[in-house]
Amino acid sequence: MTKSLRTALLSATAVAVFSSSVWVLDAQQGAGAGAAPAQAEGGGRGRGRQAGPALPAPRLPDGTVNFGRVPGEKGVWSVPYITNMAMRVVGSDGQLVPEIQQAQAAARAGAAGARGGGRAAGGGGGGRGGSKSEPWMPWMPWSAAVYDYNSKNESKYDPEGYCLPPGGPRMMATPYQMEIIQQPEHKRIIMIFEGATHVWREIYMDGRKFPEGDALNPTYLGYSIGRWENKDTLVVENTGFNENSWLDYFGHPHTDKMFVTERWTRPSKQTLHYQATVNDPGAYTRPFTIAWDIPWRDGGELPEYICQENNRYLNRLEDDLGQPIFGPRPQPGVKPAGGTR
Repeated sequence: MTKSLRTALLSATAVAVFSSSVWVLDAQQGAGAGAAPAQAEGGGRGRGRQAGPALPAPRLPDGTVNFGRVPGEKGVWSVPYITNMAMRVVGSDGQLVPEIQQAQAAARAGAAGARGGGRAAGGGGGGRGGSKSEPWMPWMPWSAAVYDYNSKNESKYDPEGYCLPPGGPRMMATPYQMEIIQQPEHKRIIMIFEGATHVWREIYMDGRKFPEGDALNPTYLGYSIGRWENKDTLVVENTGFNENSWLDYFGHPHTDKMFVTERWTRPSKQTLHYQATVNDPGAYTRPFTIAWDIPWRDGGELPEYICQENNRYLNRLEDDLGQPIFGPRPQPGVKPAGGTR
């Protein structure tokens, strides 16, 4: 675990690729106190939910919910940008925990009294309070320390900035479009993502068990097995994650012991409700549940997006000791011909 965590910490992020500090703040304060946690901050790269009356969710011939398109139509899911999943923790009633509602109310009050000034709590950079600002999170000492480090350096070493896959629930919180393709005849579900290195994910629906021992090869997105709880709710269990990703942009860590149980519903044609219970005994003292909505973009299609192209930021990136992470390191007694900046 130590080696994998070190790898994750030594990864770097091109913060400007995604947002300014103001956008980060808006993303965290998007839902009002007492509001349902699933209010999406907006669709992929700024596209929000569509206006108009809610339409019934489409269904497959067997009566189960269709999470994708219907014949003759186009559309994609516009995944919102959830930068801090700790601000999406919900209780058994599905509502934000009271501590978050109070923190959001205080942040809004502070922002109203200091518009144009510094950053409010929960935003980016110096305004990020680290683990102490999230007392509802079931920290272990080491996970709190890692999160504090990521907060202090403003997520400088976020692995997703290397164009590595987000991994785990973060796949559902990276602001690009996705499609869900159900293949009941093959007993599987395929998810295709525009962003996050243009990856895909397979969910097995054939009733299999998880591989054991070395057969369960740790990956970024883990091993996923799904089942219908009823015709309205898809339950997906996931394990077999590696440790080369963060739970979110803010830098909540996880270990290879993480087990994620997702629950998907489609209360209307325009909305996918996503809920995930994270159980990681290697990093947190108890499980916690996060939730949000993902809006449907009618008529949308997946464009090609290649994160790795022209990512020159990485060539200039230095570690905490001022050494280039990707470029050649200067040798002792040799004056470098050029800098990394």
